[in-house]
Amino acid sequence: MKKIRSLFFVMGMLLSSVSSATVQVSIGINFPIYPNLVVVPGYPVYYAPQLDANYFFYDGMYWVYQNDYWYASSWYNGPWRFIGPELVPVFILRIPVRYYRQPPTFFIGWQSDSAPRWGEHWGRDWSRNRNGWDRWDRRSAPRPAALPLYQREYSGDRYPKQLEQQQELHQRNYNHQPRDPVVRQSYQEQSSSIRDDDMRNSPRTSVEQGRPEFQDQGRQQRQGRNSSDESGREQQGREQRRREQPAQNEDGERNVDMQRQTRPGTDQGRPEYQDRRQRTQSAPDLRDQQSPRRAQRERTGGKE
Repeated sequence: MKKIRSLFFVMGMLLSSVSSATVQVSIGINFPIYPNLVVVPGYPVYYAPQLDANYFFYDGMYWVYQNDYWYASSWYNGPWRFIGPELVPVFILRIPVRYYRQPPTFFIGWQSDSAPRWGEHWGRDWSRNRNGWDRWDRRSAPRPAALPLYQREYSGDRYPKQLEQQQELHQRNYNHQPRDPVVRQSYQEQSSSIRDDDMRNSPRTSVEQGRPEFQDQGRQQRQGRNSSDESGREQQGREQRRREQPAQNEDGERNVDMQRQTRPGTDQGRPEYQDRRQRTQSAPDLRDQQSPRRAQRERTGGKE
């Protein structure tokens, strides 16, 4: 029997370590309207005397004990989140046996005005971790938190089933700030879970764009666009050069002809050009060679 209890405690530890506020379960109960809740005398806890369930309210949250498991919710009809036995608030553990409307069989024989013997039920490991849970000064008990009576307006088909809508209505209409650290953690984890769902289901935001993986993806997309743009511009440039090439060749040949005709001063310094000028200057003038005969013809009247 002790081995079974130890195994149960270990399983509870594993489940709660996953995160008690994010494990949403269906516990098979359905309340069509807001239940009637009454304060447990001397405790900061409410119970539901008219319900056939172990149903309580403490520090701004509803608590259900069913099939040896604890569940919590910020709305009276769930959805419910599993709470491991090592995380159940001490004032929930201290609720006297008489206020359990469906007490489990192992409650039989226990004093109705005392808290359940959780240490005997959950074993030595649980008792070691929750040492002192059953010792407290009743005069120092906090006042019961105000009930979120605004939820009476949401019954039947009007009951909000989406966590986002529940949280929005709760923050708008209920100003209680949890005192118990377990309850505060449950609220925080619920808000974090809703934000994570919104981030996954919504388009990328500026926060998401700052993540390394999104920056890498954006860089790859930009590089792909730049590469395609550069290849397109390069192809356009090749086509433009191909269209303009004939005109450039024609203009180039025309410029060469004009340079050959004008013979700039730089060409005159070349050896081949100087040799040609020397040969031209050293050659005798034919007109000078013929001048004596022309003069003789002129003296003789054209007779030699």
